[in-house]
Amino acid sequence: MAKQPLDPQQLSGALRRETVRKNVAAIHISGKLSLLQRKLSNVLLLNAYDTLTTAPSHTIDARTLAMMVGYNSNDMDTLRASLRALAETVAEWDMLDEEGRQEWGVSSLLSFARLKGGVCEYSYSSALAEKLHDPKIYALINVNIQRNFSSGHGLALYENCYRFVRTGSTGWWTLDVFRKLMGIDDSAYYQSFKHLNAKIIKPAVKEVNNSSDIVIEPEFRKKGRAVTDIRFLIRENPQLAMFDIDDGDGLRKEPVYQELLKQGVSDRLSRQWIAEHGADYVGKKLEYVKGQGDVKSVPGYLSAALRDDYVQAEVRKEQAPAASPEAIEKAALRAEAERLKTREEDARYAQSQKRKALFALVSELAAARTPTQRDADKRLFLNGLKDPMDRREFERLGWVSALNASAIFDFWRELAPDAFAEIEGSGSV
Repeated sequence: MAKQPLDPQQLSGALRRETVRKNVAAIHISGKLSLLQRKLSNVLLLNAYDTLTTAPSHTIDARTLAMMVGYNSNDMDTLRASLRALAETVAEWDMLDEEGRQEWGVSSLLSFARLKGGVCEYSYSSALAEKLHDPKIYALINVNIQRNFSSGHGLALYENCYRFVRTGSTGWWTLDVFRKLMGIDDSAYYQSFKHLNAKIIKPAVKEVNNSSDIVIEPEFRKKGRAVTDIRFLIRENPQLAMFDIDDGDGLRKEPVYQELLKQGVSDRLSRQWIAEHGADYVGKKLEYVKGQGDVKSVPGYLSAALRDDYVQAEVRKEQAPAASPEAIEKAALRAEAERLKTREEDARYAQSQKRKALFALVSELAAARTPTQRDADKRLFLNGLKDPMDRREFERLGWVSALNASAIFDFWRELAPDAFAEIEGSGSV
């Protein structure tokens, strides 16, 4: 589904908090949550944080909540189902208290939730609220970053690693603990480390490194030839600035951003240039390009101007010889090549994002079905696959099978056409 811009005033306090300085422990939350349910949990915690230990319950407008998480704002059925899932989810901790005594505890993630009069009211148990409010134990997740994730396993791994960003490592987890954190502890398939590494660890690590403000690296510990434990080394992502380009309240409010759009520069490229070079620098280069008269391709020419610092070249023109006709022609050709490259990159990026959104939607639709319905859906879809390779791929990967993407989208489009309407508006996959 399309991302809705967030109102920074709604979560201004929590979103502006600094990363915790030190994490001595973490609350382990069951990984058996869908991607949107996990995002919902984080938004509810951010909303409640300032009064977490003082207020008996917390409220948020239900439509705003749905919009912030990525639901259709009118889809109260999905919101109810997700709140139910959070109430059934277990949070567990096992740590040393301030006096060095061992403390173990368990609680449902939400003690209650209700929707009434367009308002969502919810509460945490007092014991869990105390742990969630302690920055030494639990780190808040930035909702602008979590919106970049398209898989539940990726977001689950990010959450469990982010809490240790200041210590540089998660510490060793047994593989059984790791499977529990990823919500796959009841799957016989993932008891094999080969399958676990190929299907969960590697894809989740890649998504964390590509989509968040941290970079992680797995390390393994063996007993004989068998892998028994895993930990993740963690460092802050030096490209953090690039993950704020979709916040809807930052780069798009720069005056130069609107001018770039008027000149035919794409939304993504405009934000990328501003993030990389700064609004003032981009603005100066744009003014230089606009002053060159009838430019065939402003995006292409501007790309070259940013890269080669054309404004500085103009300032130094008294000391430098005039550009030859051949050099001007080469610059024009290079600018046109840049324009075409940018157009192709934007098209591929848009196609990739739409494909991710469709797979995420299918996962949510499938998760909302009853176990009986899910089994029936898979059998019905499998019966429609004629190619043995397609069948084997679906049996192995289910609804995330890239080989069967078109068929999967067609199947679910027939079951829930309204759910696809917003994404489908951006063209075919």
